[in-house]
Amino acid sequence: MRILLAEDEKSLARALVTLLKKHHYEADAVYDGAEALAYLQTGNYDAAILDIMMPGMDGIEVLCRARESGVSLPILMLTAKSDVRDKVTGLDSGANDFMTQPLPAQEQSGRRLDRNSRNRGRVTHALRRANQ
Repeated sequence: MRILLAEDEKSLARALVTLLKKHHYEADAVYDGAEALAYLQTGNYDAAILDIMMPGMDGIEVLCRARESGVSLPILMLTAKSDVRDKVTGLDSGANDFMTQPLPAQEQSGRRLDRNSRNRGRVTHALRRANQ
């Protein structure tokens, strides 16, 4: 499964890409919204993780434009905000799920995108036990 990660904090992006690769996902990172949208529209990804606050174009706008252009892959929003209204806006705009930063280590290693989610258009969670 190939995942696009859009996160403007490069150190966090590197850490998340490393974590995804450790769990046998292919992952590419981009650092701004415009680049994220361009990559999403290539059709080369099975899922995406978008930070809400990015330069150039925020994650919600990337999400809306991606959905308007026919991108149907599962998209998770990554946010430092914990306001319910932000989550509702994202979900109403077509996000499949939200992850709030900072992510606990167990949740980071445990959340996964179901391999069949592209066909179903939704994201499932599998929270693994910390000792696995």
